[in-house]
Amino acid sequence: MPFYSNYIQKRRLLLEGSLSLKDNVSEFINRIKEDSDINAFNCVLEQSAFQQADRIQNKLNSGSAGKLAGMVIAVKDVLSIKNTFTTCSSKILNNFKSIYTATAIQKLLDEDAIIIGKTNCDEFAMGSSNENSAFGAVLNPHDKTRVPGGSSGGSAAALAANLCDASIGTDTGGSIRQPAAFCGIYGLKPSFGRVSRFGLTAFASSFDCIGPFAKNISDLSLICEVISGKDEKDSTSVSLPPINFSNEITKNKITFGIAKEYFAEGLNREIKQAIEKVISDLKDSNIEIKEVSLPHTEYTIATYYILTTAEASSNLARFDGVKYGFRAKNSSDLKDMYFNTRSEGFGKEVKRRIMLGTYVLSAGYYDAYYKKAQKVRRLIQEDFQNAFGKVDVLIAPTTPTTAFKLNEKSSDPLEMYLNDIYTTSANLAGIPALNIPIGKDSNNLPIGMQLLSNQFEEEKLIAAAKIIEKTLN
Repeated sequence: MPFYSNYIQKRRLLLEGSLSLKDNVSEFINRIKEDSDINAFNCVLEQSAFQQADRIQNKLNSGSAGKLAGMVIAVKDVLSIKNTFTTCSSKILNNFKSIYTATAIQKLLDEDAIIIGKTNCDEFAMGSSNENSAFGAVLNPHDKTRVPGGSSGGSAAALAANLCDASIGTDTGGSIRQPAAFCGIYGLKPSFGRVSRFGLTAFASSFDCIGPFAKNISDLSLICEVISGKDEKDSTSVSLPPINFSNEITKNKITFGIAKEYFAEGLNREIKQAIEKVISDLKDSNIEIKEVSLPHTEYTIATYYILTTAEASSNLARFDGVKYGFRAKNSSDLKDMYFNTRSEGFGKEVKRRIMLGTYVLSAGYYDAYYKKAQKVRRLIQEDFQNAFGKVDVLIAPTTPTTAFKLNEKSSDPLEMYLNDIYTTSANLAGIPALNIPIGKDSNNLPIGMQLLSNQFEEEKLIAAAKIIEKTLN
């Protein structure tokens, strides 16, 4: 079966009758089995996918199918689907089944998408390499000795390996954009509040965002349209007019900006050169580009890891072995059971972040760390507001390097955290950001470039991506 360049092409074939949806799903299932060494999936919903295919094929035949009819989508295993395992790639939730479906996933199902499985990820979405999973590391399809990025590495790897048409991930500090860059695909972190978080197992509630991975900008746009919108089940979701990416913004109305702080020491030479080539091509096309400053960029990593670990410490307190999930055996009393369950159930990285978060929230340290970080977060937000007063879209690297080797950074948490240097700022500010693939390095590894726009201006990101897509072509 050929790979379809985009969903529009696939849907046309489905409507013509030259492609059977059931055969299409069968082909994906076979590929998942053949490429099981990538370890992209925690569970494959084979029976459910075939049932959905039959139902949706009938709707296609009758002309009543939804916007995403037959699009085969993989979902990160931190998002709930009723009667389906939701493990968060953690021993503490092994064999736990959800009793409801996340709003964003229900919206996909309502538009007749097919959910083919739940993808592997860093445990509770904490990591930048997808090596922190209780079910083993995910491998990068471009080079299986390297990481796919994290924490949504399974979703990115599944799409890059052609095991689905699109996938869904979550982004707390770069967990969609970084694996998208490492795997050579598009990945969008929407504005905070654009997509309901109901049904998402929380890591850091004021940072977490749900967003799509796709192989082209049109599929990405369509999925984002479907999953966006106000949800009464999520008080942080925002009531806005329906997003419509089909409204073209001409290139004359898009002004690009370059933040000088993002191109300082530490950026891989080949990534820098690839981005500079895009900037040069844009200038040759008479597109306006301005230099701007984000002066508090150097504080983003410290601010991010103080605030997110504090929120993680609070959010993960519920996993104690009492009501659901893993419970340690041979405990002498309740306190002992709590201690043993969390010690045995959580992985090393999750325990590290819980301890960091508990520390910064503790008496005597709250003002010095947590309160101060909240003030710096506000300054970072103001930096972006000032920048977007001058430009529409910022161009930046997504990652400081291309995909690194498995186990290369796992022994040094600080070095691993520095992989998020270019991505955490968007989550601190609550703005949308998009990774777009712009080529490969000398090792034939994908290079990603990041676009950022003001809050709830995703349509400018899409328009900018289309301009760059044409420039690259």
